[in-house]
Amino acid sequence: MQIEPVCRIDDIPQNSACGFEVNNKGIVNNIIIVNWHNKFYIYKNHCPHTGVGLEWIPNQFFNGDNTYLQCSTHGALFRPEDGFCVAGPCAGKSLEKLPMTIIKKGVYLK
Repeated sequence: MQIEPVCRIDDIPQNSACGFEVNNKGIVNNIIIVNWHNKFYIYKNHCPHTGVGLEWIPNQFFNGDNTYLQCSTHGALFRPEDGFCVAGPCAGKSLEKLPMTIIKKGVYLK
């Protein structure tokens, strides 16, 4: 587990997501932390179709009606609660979920 939290739960409003770059033992990963109905999820920030980052602009991960995470390149839609792709060129695949924990309102990668 990381020594410092990636962020605090208060940094991510309900039903939104933020992107972060984390360095874990020399390996840098771009991740997405999602607060979906006050439950938190962490995914690698890359589309399973092409490997590109999802966001339209920094920290803009959701589609227009804020129901799915959306890939900015091909429009694939992913459920926030499990990263499963429901539409687009990678339908049936999922974002890579990362293990996490919350300690004293801090979000940590395990």
